Amino acid sequence: MIRVLLFAHLKEQLNRSELTIEREEMTVKDLKEELEKTYLLSQAASLMIAVNEEFVTDQEVIRAGDVVALIPPVSGG
Repeated sequence: MIRVLLFAHLKEQLNRSELTIEREEMTVKDLKEELEKTYLLSQAASLMIAVNEEFVTDQEVIRAGDVVALIPPVSGG
């Protein structure tokens, strides 16, 4: 099981603060694709991803027991 934490508008869009992915292992790219398909998160490709509090690339492998944070792009002025 992979625990996925949601922040900002993602939390509001899905009306929850976390998701659980029932997989033993997947890449960050696989996770983004699953988020787009299962949760209709069209902006998944632009998310910054942290695994166990460290930013990672799309090739990073996520394993059961890891905690993933989805950080949406931030704009400001």
